[in-house]
Amino acid sequence: MVIDVLGFGILIPLIPYMAVRFGASPSLNTAVLGTYSLCQLLAAPLWGRLSDRFGRRPILLSSMSGAFVSYLILAFAHTLATLFIARALAGFMAGNLSAAMAYASDVSTPRDRARTMGMVGASIGIGFMLGPAIGGALAGNQLAAANFLRPALLSASLSVVAMMLVLFMLPESHGPEQRSRQASVPREHGWQLLRTLPGLRLLALATLLVTYSQSTLESIFAIWAMDRYHVGPLTVGMTLFVLAIVAVGTQGGLVRRLAPRYGEQRLALAGILCYVAGLAIVAVGGALGLVIVGLMFCGLGSGLFSPSGAALASHQAGSHNRGAVMGVYQSGTSTARVIAPFVAGPVYMQLGPGAPYLLACAVTLQALWCVLGASRLARREQGARAAGEGGGAP
Repeated sequence: MVIDVLGFGILIPLIPYMAVRFGASPSLNTAVLGTYSLCQLLAAPLWGRLSDRFGRRPILLSSMSGAFVSYLILAFAHTLATLFIARALAGFMAGNLSAAMAYASDVSTPRDRARTMGMVGASIGIGFMLGPAIGGALAGNQLAAANFLRPALLSASLSVVAMMLVLFMLPESHGPEQRSRQASVPREHGWQLLRTLPGLRLLALATLLVTYSQSTLESIFAIWAMDRYHVGPLTVGMTLFVLAIVAVGTQGGLVRRLAPRYGEQRLALAGILCYVAGLAIVAVGGALGLVIVGLMFCGLGSGLFSPSGAALASHQAGSHNRGAVMGVYQSGTSTARVIAPFVAGPVYMQLGPGAPYLLACAVTLQALWCVLGASRLARREQGARAAGEGGGAP
């Protein structure tokens, strides 16, 4: 996952600059990012169900091969339409995150699931941490002279390396015995899971609301930095590096120590508040140093919420539908990444540079009630089961 997401992260700060070079307005620029997320939203539940049926490794290999092709298209893109095609293909083939989360859930116990999810989140975070800095360094800091071919070809090469690792080194966590044992269990589609698992519904909404802020920052930050500070890909990449390194440190170390003591619910709530505070600082801060402080708070919030929210969602699943449940949960993330870019661009143009960030703060605060509601439902179900077991005892 480190290598796979590194290839994705390399291009994160570059795509807005590519779109600007092709003549895109802020609204059209953010729509490029929204196209990726729209296709990912449509495909994520499908990939989750396929990983339950065929195993985690085939889905990881398929998604990485799709990323490889999309990076090659991106490397030789010379029009805005080609850029849209490359991002649409990458989004549709993005089954790696839900498969990786299902894999982590397969090999962990409920007690240590938050720590395991934190390790996966840290792996993903390392890719996002190093990727923007590498992509910015390869592209340069001048828009007119920026080189987008080298970063895209490096991303394609990294996808090949990741496929080789999965093919030759990663054992299957959901093998034929588990699949055959679960073949008789009725399968539920995503909308059925949302209807039958109200806790999952609230958690998917919570991750949607939190990811709305994250996607707003990702989609508008390069444009905002270009307009406000007149900086290029290298500066944007290094600034995002600060956010990512805090998120990785939190997921890889802090969450593993705090989860057993405070529980996933409290960490998720703290993550929401930290991210909102950080985004508000970015919105109103003038000096670049203050903006970096805000991004550090965002990194802390993301590092606390992501593994905790995923662990809470995984508790909603049984062994037979873990991939489907994580795919549905991931759909909340994908939905936010569809909505936020299409909203952030017009709001930026109509209401000013800070408006998308402040709107995101208001939206994400509502995730607090979703996490609290899901935890209340979980306690109620546990009480009902305990009462049922007590009533049935002789």
